[in-house]
Amino acid sequence: MIHVVLHDAKDTVAVAVVEGIRAGSDLTAWIMDDDRMISLKALQDIPIGHKIALKDMAVGDTVFKYGIDIGKVVVAAKAGEHAHVHNIKTKRW
Repeated sequence: MIHVVLHDAKDTVAVAVVEGIRAGSDLTAWIMDDDRMISLKALQDIPIGHKIALKDMAVGDTVFKYGIDIGKVVVAAKAGEHAHVHNIKTKRW
């Protein structure tokens, strides 16, 4: 079962595509551009449609989604943690 998807292998976040991802869950992520799967563990609950960090990210790191820069990390996140407006902000403001 695919739990999260990402477009590009360089993406640092993926999007939850199923309901009910709970902390401790083993997840399968589909890298769409490469048509391959990777595995990760959810460290926090991830709501459907929200992002999950695919790698440890420090404050100031660039966040990649869809193979493009979507913003910067404002609160450090570990791989498997919920990545959303509480720890990622656009670089435009």
